Amino acid sequence: MQVLVLGAGQLARMMSLAGAPLGLKVKAYDVRSHTVVHPLTLENYQQDLAAGLIDCDVVTAEFEHIPQDILSQCQASGKFRPGAEAIRIGGDRRLEKQLLDSADVPNAKYQVVSTEADLHQAIASIGLPLVLKSALEGYDGKGQWRLKTTADAAQVWAEVSSFLQESSANQAIVAEAWIPFDREVSVIGARGKDGSVKVYPLTQNHHENGILSLSVALTDTEQLQQQATHAFEKLTKTLDYVGVLAIEFFDVDGKLLVNEIAPRVHNSGHWTQQGADVCQFENHLRAVCGLAIGNTQLVSAAAMVNVIGTDNIPNSIHQLDGVHLHWYDKDKRAGRKMGHINVCAEDKAELKKRLAALLKQLDEADFPGLHQAAQALL
Repeated sequence: MQVLVLGAGQLARMMSLAGAPLGLKVKAYDVRSHTVVHPLTLENYQQDLAAGLIDCDVVTAEFEHIPQDILSQCQASGKFRPGAEAIRIGGDRRLEKQLLDSADVPNAKYQVVSTEADLHQAIASIGLPLVLKSALEGYDGKGQWRLKTTADAAQVWAEVSSFLQESSANQAIVAEAWIPFDREVSVIGARGKDGSVKVYPLTQNHHENGILSLSVALTDTEQLQQQATHAFEKLTKTLDYVGVLAIEFFDVDGKLLVNEIAPRVHNSGHWTQQGADVCQFENHLRAVCGLAIGNTQLVSAAAMVNVIGTDNIPNSIHQLDGVHLHWYDKDKRAGRKMGHINVCAEDKAELKKRLAALLKQLDEADFPGLHQAAQALL
């Protein structure tokens, strides 16, 4: 079976690696060059999207920010899973909020803001502090502003207004109540064509400078896991979703509020490559190709360290038990996700030791805040 992935980044790469043992052949459509390429070698197949759609049995996506004309063309093929609507919702915070409300899934109070008058109305109706988030093209902490006091409103709006003027006509801002959360967690699950659902254990996440830097798979969180699974089931049923979907939450005194969703495989689920019976990449392919979804249970305690903006990883880490390095074959650039390191162990105590041993060999300048975060999460 041939799968075409919209996007030619690391997620398509890892889908290709996961699909090969199942006999699933994965190609990637690079939305920038408008050509079909091999996800690993980037060999150009000299095909445009139309030709790629003819050749494939299934088309899916590795990211949300895909031009409307491409989504429409893929939807018209009848092969697109999870489909154009799900991808559009994942890429537009306004639509995402509407989905959460329609599915009755708890999330932060919000208001769409297009003018300075809208902002002051949001201050009055929601209260301060607020977080202002771009409706489109917001990721890794980009396109966000925090408003703490009314005195700061004019300055913040000046920055937001400048951003809107430089953006597309469809851009807007979603003002959300600032949530004093205890921690950030996420859940990743898969839904099949027959409506069957399997969900991975919750993951606790740490971000540095707005970018995910560390994820740890959680155990003994039955009450939170039930909330997360319930939200996953409601959202995927509302969308008639097929594939892997990720949901990021704020944990507020044991109650989960959705921060955002991602209609695709997700960075916070990379630990599943070694920590789960069947990883998220294989399960996404299984789901969209109509195969049975694999077991999502833990096979070991697991954590994931993001490698961001550096290729300075000593070869000595390969001597460490339970440590698995995954490079994305990218040119180094500040803030760029270059790879990740999965760490696995028999139990949480051993995981803490192995993660500490790994961090001793990593340059703290390249992994800021990670030592403290690892101690807090484990």
